[in-house]
Amino acid sequence: MATNVPLSGARLWDSLMEMAKIGGTAKGGCNRQTLTDLDSEGRHLLQRWAEAAGCTMSVDRVGNMVLTRPGRDPSRKAVAFGSHLDTQPTGGKFDGILGVLAGLEILRAVHEAGVETEAPLMLINWTNEEGARFSPPMMGSGAAMGIFTEEEVLAKQDPEGKVFGEELARIGWKGAADPAALRDIGAYLELHIEQGKLLEDAGKDIGVVTKALAQNWLEVTVEGEEAHGGSPMAGRRDALMAAAPLIAAIERIALGAVSASGEPGRATVGRLTVYPDSRNIAPSRIWFSVDTRHGDPDLLAKMAEEIRAEATAIAAARGVRITVADFWYSPLTPFDPVLVGRVRDAAERLGYPHMDMPTGIGHDAVYVARRVPTTMIFCPCHGGLSHNEAESITPEWAEAGMRVLADAVLATAGIAKD
Repeated sequence: MATNVPLSGARLWDSLMEMAKIGGTAKGGCNRQTLTDLDSEGRHLLQRWAEAAGCTMSVDRVGNMVLTRPGRDPSRKAVAFGSHLDTQPTGGKFDGILGVLAGLEILRAVHEAGVETEAPLMLINWTNEEGARFSPPMMGSGAAMGIFTEEEVLAKQDPEGKVFGEELARIGWKGAADPAALRDIGAYLELHIEQGKLLEDAGKDIGVVTKALAQNWLEVTVEGEEAHGGSPMAGRRDALMAAAPLIAAIERIALGAVSASGEPGRATVGRLTVYPDSRNIAPSRIWFSVDTRHGDPDLLAKMAEEIRAEATAIAAARGVRITVADFWYSPLTPFDPVLVGRVRDAAERLGYPHMDMPTGIGHDAVYVARRVPTTMIFCPCHGGLSHNEAESITPEWAEAGMRVLADAVLATAGIAKD
């Protein structure tokens, strides 16, 4: 579909490098956190580029940027694509940014060729995908798709007590459009780096993303009793020594939750707090987070059951109290089979080695898929490294992803014929 449109891999790469200068770090990454002055600067650059490619911009009340090129048939729903420009504090140049600037390259190429699509084309930069400064992540797409209310998003505070809505207004990106209007787009496609190494290990250029894994996040509290570090070990009710075998069991449970296709579960303990946090006191209280994910919702539920059973057994054996509380759940999210097929066909037609795969990571596309036909495209990243200043991809991988995205987008929007 995109063979006659002058897509430029070199221009895409140049744009990625130019955007990376905004918030660039000494180690070669980016620190362009949401609703900062640097975020505003990046948004203005994207606006200038997109308007030069014939787009008009609207901004909604949670700051989502929408850059639209009209189609010939105004009754057709827009075909949207994009991702996010915000980064982690020690983020890379490509996470999110690739999807936005690959979409920009499509708009530039269509504009230069004078091509008219039947449906409008729409590039979206979602607000606060990362959740690094304001938690939780994916607030812009979540508010647009009704996962969060506008009121709760605008009231969120960062660790310094600054309020989301006030910071959005301060940097000049609080718009007037209704974010719920984005539920009416006709399709959404998102290109992203894999943030894993399956594609690189398999020697594939393109990941055809078929679904998002179900996620179940828990919070565990272990309550014991403080004891002097010089006291006898016998009889201690050390909360940390009870937490340690439970954490080890969580990894074992995930690896043992193997689906019919041979895929095990995934589990991460990413945060842990110790009280009273003294070198010579056996802790009386431990709190830690548990992030579990699986492509089989039944096995995901079984993982939670086994974690709770293990906690009960350890608590009884060690004389402590362990509470396992539900924190957040995201259901298994299949992507639209028609759009998935278009991505697969595009990769095949363009000669790129590809494979079907799920995403185990949250993206704006996962929230959008609850309301709108959606799919994702992955390209490799070196070593699977992401959320890291050393995150890297090749220009060839970026171009392959962009060309597959363009082909699927234009096949969905339709090229107007005189």
